[in-house]
Amino acid sequence: MNAIEQLMFDVSGFFMLPVLLVLCVMFLHALYSMGSFLYDLGAKRFFGRRYAPLSQIAAQSPTITLEDLELRLLKELEALRITSRVAPLLGLVATMIPMGPALIAVANGDSVGMAEQLVVAFAAVIVALLAAAMTYVVLMVRRRWLLAEINDWLAERERTRTARHASEALHPQPAGVRA
Repeated sequence: MNAIEQLMFDVSGFFMLPVLLVLCVMFLHALYSMGSFLYDLGAKRFFGRRYAPLSQIAAQSPTITLEDLELRLLKELEALRITSRVAPLLGLVATMIPMGPALIAVANGDSVGMAEQLVVAFAAVIVALLAAAMTYVVLMVRRRWLLAEINDWLAERERTRTARHASEALHPQPAGVRA
């Protein structure tokens, strides 16, 4: 191996521990998200409670715009989107890094060393894919819930506006008086 190849090998090996740590954090986030999702789903199905963080925000700020709510929706879903998309990539990285040492072990006739490297590689990709799968499911359902909530908010805002206009038409304000 020349110096550049050795440097690339060493750099890639350096990233194994950080990649595994990030995958562990993503997997814990996925477990937390799935648990939170199942709780909200159970509350919705059995107790009729809705998952409605955006309506709480809209109620606190009556002048909030649709764009503000959409931005809140994106913020609410951002960690799920990142985990569902980045976890498989990091799983691939965590699979490929041990392949170099595993191939070296094969060339040296060290089947135990090869097996140890491959165990880490396959375990990492399994954890990554599970994290991605869990967060993807939660992301899709929560996205649908939040979009439905925005639709409900828009419909309620339109009903309120229509009712206010109808009330103003039936009871006009005298000139110079503001409501």
